Amino acid sequence: MSQILIQQFLNELTTLKKVSGSLSESVIREAFKDLLKGWAKQSGLVFAPELRKESAQKTAVIPDGTILHDLRVPLGYWESKDTQDDLDEEIRKKRLKGYPTDNIIFENSHTAVLIQNGNEVMRAQMLDTKELNRLLSLFFAYERKEIADFRRAVAQFKSDLPAVLEALRERIDDAYAGNAAFKTAAEAFLAQAKATINPAVTETDVREMLIQHILTEEIFAHVFNEGDFHRENNIAQALYGLEAKFFTGAVKRETLKAMEAYYSAIRANAAMITSHAEKQTFLKVIYENFYKVYNPKAADRLGVVYTPNEIVRFMIEGADWLTQKHFGRSLIDKDVQILDPATGTGTFICELIDYFKGQPDKLHRKYKEELHANEVAILPYYVANLNIEATYAAATGQFAEYPNLCFVDTLDNVAALGLHSGHQHDMFAALSDENIARVKRQNQKTISVIIGNPPYNANQKRSGENNKNRKYQDVDRRIKETYLKFSSAQKTKLYDPFVKFFRWSSDRSDKSSVIAFVTNRKFLDGKNFDGFRKVVASEFSDIFIVDLGGDYKGEGVAAGESVFDIGTGVAISFLVKKDHKSKAKSSAKLYYAHPPIGARKEDKLAWLASNSPTGIRWVQIEQDAEGYWLNHPDEQFVDELFIGSKDVKSGIAGSKGRAIFRKFSLGISTNRDDWVYGKRSDEVESKVKEFISEFEKLKISESKLSEKIKLSETMDRKIKSRYSENYNDNYIVNVNYRPFVSLKLYLSPLMIDRPSINPQFFGEKYRKDNKIIVFTDPTAQKPWLVGCSKRPVDLHFVGSGAGSVCFARYFFNSEGERIDNITDWGLKTFEAKYGKGQVSKDDIFAYCYGVLHDPVYRETYAQNLKRDFPRVPLYDDFARWRDWGQALLDLHIGYEGVEPFGLTRVDTPDTRARAAGLHPTPKLKSDAQNGMITLDSETVLTGVPSEAFDYRLGNRSAIDWVLDQYKEKTPKDKTIREKFNTYRFADYKETVIDLLQRVTTVSVKTVAITEAMRAVKR
Repeated sequence: MSQILIQQFLNELTTLKKVSGSLSESVIREAFKDLLKGWAKQSGLVFAPELRKESAQKTAVIPDGTILHDLRVPLGYWESKDTQDDLDEEIRKKRLKGYPTDNIIFENSHTAVLIQNGNEVMRAQMLDTKELNRLLSLFFAYERKEIADFRRAVAQFKSDLPAVLEALRERIDDAYAGNAAFKTAAEAFLAQAKATINPAVTETDVREMLIQHILTEEIFAHVFNEGDFHRENNIAQALYGLEAKFFTGAVKRETLKAMEAYYSAIRANAAMITSHAEKQTFLKVIYENFYKVYNPKAADRLGVVYTPNEIVRFMIEGADWLTQKHFGRSLIDKDVQILDPATGTGTFICELIDYFKGQPDKLHRKYKEELHANEVAILPYYVANLNIEATYAAATGQFAEYPNLCFVDTLDNVAALGLHSGHQHDMFAALSDENIARVKRQNQKTISVIIGNPPYNANQKRSGENNKNRKYQDVDRRIKETYLKFSSAQKTKLYDPFVKFFRWSSDRSDKSSVIAFVTNRKFLDGKNFDGFRKVVASEFSDIFIVDLGGDYKGEGVAAGESVFDIGTGVAISFLVKKDHKSKAKSSAKLYYAHPPIGARKEDKLAWLASNSPTGIRWVQIEQDAEGYWLNHPDEQFVDELFIGSKDVKSGIAGSKGRAIFRKFSLGISTNRDDWVYGKRSDEVESKVKEFISEFEKLKISESKLSEKIKLSETMDRKIKSRYSENYNDNYIVNVNYRPFVSLKLYLSPLMIDRPSINPQFFGEKYRKDNKIIVFTDPTAQKPWLVGCSKRPVDLHFVGSGAGSVCFARYFFNSEGERIDNITDWGLKTFEAKYGKGQVSKDDIFAYCYGVLHDPVYRETYAQNLKRDFPRVPLYDDFARWRDWGQALLDLHIGYEGVEPFGLTRVDTPDTRARAAGLHPTPKLKSDAQNGMITLDSETVLTGVPSEAFDYRLGNRSAIDWVLDQYKEKTPKDKTIREKFNTYRFADYKETVIDLLQRVTTVSVKTVAITEAMRAVKR
C-alpha cells in the first residue's frame, strides 16, 4: 500500500507539472501533504494541519502537520520549508523555538529529513521513491512509549476489570446488608433518581452509577488537571457521600490496585496533550473505550458514539440560519432557549459556546440562562459537565459553573409537554436538590431550538440479555396517536429511540421553533415510516434534509461509508415549526441535499465543512399520496394484480378475494440459528439437548439471564409458564436456509420463536409436499430477490437483516386437508384475459414465478418492489410466460438433481499444510473475471461461464450464496463456539464441488431464460 501511495504522489507531481509547467515548492508541498494524509489514513491515524502545541519552553509552536493517534496523542510532526531555505539552518532555528524532535519530518520540497528522539535518523531526496518510502516507513513505524503502554493497559484493563468489579460489588453488597447509614443514603439517592432520571431506575442502577463514579474519579482528575470537578458537581457530591460511608483508605487502595496501570497510562497520555480541543477528543475516546469494556450492553443500548465536529458545526450554522430566516433571531439572541436532549459528552453545547465566543457578553447570559442539556448515563454526564465548563473557561478566560446540565431521562420528562402529556403533574414536588431544581427550571422555559444526536440504536444486538430499549408511556402513546395512526405499513417499528426523540421534541418545542437532529436515515425512504413522514410534514412548515447515506444495505445516495462507522445510514434534519402551521392543512416544503454519491466518510465530512447550509444546493422535493419523499414509484404499478394482500389473508369482509393468493407467510424465525440449524442431524441433536438441559435449569431458578444459551421474549414467557419439552428426532426437518443451501432444523415449539403460518404450508409436522415462491419483504430495504422452494425457508432466506415472504401453492387446514391457495377471483381474472378453460391454477403459479424473473419488470418497478408486494401484469402471450416460469420452478426447486456443469478441477498439493498434518486452508472465493472458483489452498474450479455469475439473487450470485454458507466462521454464541464448533470445510469439500457444478447449470439456464424474456415485447 505504501508503494501505491508514493506512486500516487509521483503521478500527482507529474500531472501538476504538466498543468503548471514546473514543480514549485508549493506544488510539491501540497502533494506531500496528500501523501502524509493517505499514509496516516491507512494506518488508522489522523492528519491535522497547523495544530497548536505547547513547547517545552511553554511557548506555542504550530507545525504544518501533526499525525495523531485516535487518542489524539501525536505520533509525529511535519514541517515544510521553502526551496531556497537552508534546511539545516531552519531545523536549528525550529529546535531553538521548542519544536518537538521526538518524531518529525522537515522538508524543503527537495530533501526530507527525519529526526527521532532528538537525532537525525536519515534524509532522502523527495523524488527518490525508494529512500522516501524508507523514510516514511520509519516515521510511521515510530511507537511512542505512552501509546504502547496505553494499548497494553487497555488489554490488561479488559482482563482485570471483572475481578475489580466483583470486589466492588461485594463491598456494596456488604454496605447494603450491614451499614445502616449507607443504606439510608442510598435509598434517598434512589428516590431522587426515580424522580429526576426516570421512574424505572432501580437499586441495581444506583449500584452501577456508584461503581462508574468510583472507577472514573482518577480519570477525570488528570485529563484536565481539575480534580475538584469530581467533588463539586452536584450529582458527584451525592455519590461521594455514598462512597465515603463504605469505601475509603486502605480498602479503596487495595480494591483499585489492579486499575493503576490503566490510570497511569491515561495520565501519561493526557500530559502530552496541551490543546483544549484535543483534550476534549481524548476524553471522548477514553469514555467510549471505558464504556465498551466496562458495560458493552449499555454501550449497545445507549449508542455510545460521539458526533464528528464537522456535523455539529454544520447543524449549528443551519439552526442559526433558519432561526434568522424564519423568525428574525439569531441563536445567541436573548430568549432563544436551546436544548440538547441527549447531550452525551456535551459536544453540541461545547461547539455552541465556541460558536458564540466572539460575543462574550451575550455568551455569558446564554451560558447561564439559555443553554440547556440533558444526559441519562452517569459517565457521559460527568464528561459533558467537565467538557462544557472547560470550553467556557477557554472561550472567556473565566471559570463558571454550568448550571443547566440535568441528570435526567429526557423521554420521561413530560411535565413540560402541556396538553399532549395528558396531565400537568409536578413530578418533583417533594424533592428539592440541585439537580431537581435544574430540571424544574428547564421545564419552565419556552424552548426555541432543540439540537443534538439522539441515541441511534433501535434494538439490542443480542436478545435475552435484558438490554432492550425501554418503553416510555407518554411518548409511546403520542407515537401511536400520530405516526402509527397514519401509517399504512403492515409492520411498524416506530418506537426506535431517535423516533421517540423526534416525537418528544415536536411536542416540547415552541410554536415558533427549529429542531436539528442527526439520526438514522431510514425515516427518509423506509416503508414503515410513511406515517412518520406524513405527520412530520403536517406539523412543520419547512423541512431540510441532508442525506449522508452510509447504509451498508443501501443503493445510490443511501450507500457509501457511514460518517459514524456503524454501518447505518445517517441524515441531518432541520424541522421548522411556525405558529400559523398548526391551523394550516398544507404539507411542509421539503428540501433535500446530499454529498457526492459513494463518497467516503472523510469526503462527506469535508463536504459538510466546506459547504455552509446557506450555500448548499437544496433541491425541493414533493411528498406523494403514499407519504414518500424520495424515489417515487411507477404509477402504472397500481393497475396490476395484487399477488397477495393483508385484507384477503385476514378474510376481511369486502375484500372479495381480490388477490391472486389467499395466504402468505414470513419465513421461520428461530432467534437462535446457531442452536437449531446444522448440516447433520446428529449435530443438531447434541446442541438441542444441551439447550433443553439449560432451559430446565432456568425454569427452576426463574432467571431471565443465562451465560450459556440465548434467550428472548418468547423464551422468557415459556420459562414463566413452566413449558416443558423433551427431545424428539421427529422435530428435525429439511429447510432451505439460504438460496441453494439446505440445512437440518429442529422445528419444535420450544426452540422456534416464530414459525409464522408455515405449518399451514407444510402441515403440522412439516412433511406435506408443497411449493412456495419466496421474495424479499419490502420493509427490509435490501436488494430484491425472488426464489422458490419445496421446503420451509428461513426468515433470512433472502439475506441477514431481511425477511422472506412466502406464497405457497397450497395450504393445509387443521385436519390436514389440502386447500388451493390461489383464489377463485384470481383464476376468473386470468380467464377474463386469456379465455375460460385456457388457464389452470398451476399455470397461474408458474406464470407469476416467470413474471417475477422478468428483468424489464424488475427494472421498471424497482422502487415499487422496495415498498410493496409485487403486483402481476397480464402479458399477452400467457403460455410463453407460463412455460418460462415452469422451467424456472423446475430448475430452482430441483437444483439438487440437475446435470452438473463440466467445470475443470485443478488440484495443486499444499505441501506446507500437508507436512504440518493440516487440511488445506479454506478460501471459498469466486473470480468472475477469470471464470474461477478457489475452494482452498489446493483446489480451484475453472471454466465457470460468465453467465453463471450473471444470475444474481439480491447482491450475490447463486454461486456466491453457496460459497458464503460453506465458509468456516467463528460462531458468535459463546457456548456454541466452545462446545459445538466442529464444522470443517474439508469434510464437505466434495459435496460443495458437486453442488457448485449443479448451481452453475441452474445459473446458466436461468440467465438464458431471463435474457429471452428481455427480448420480447410486452
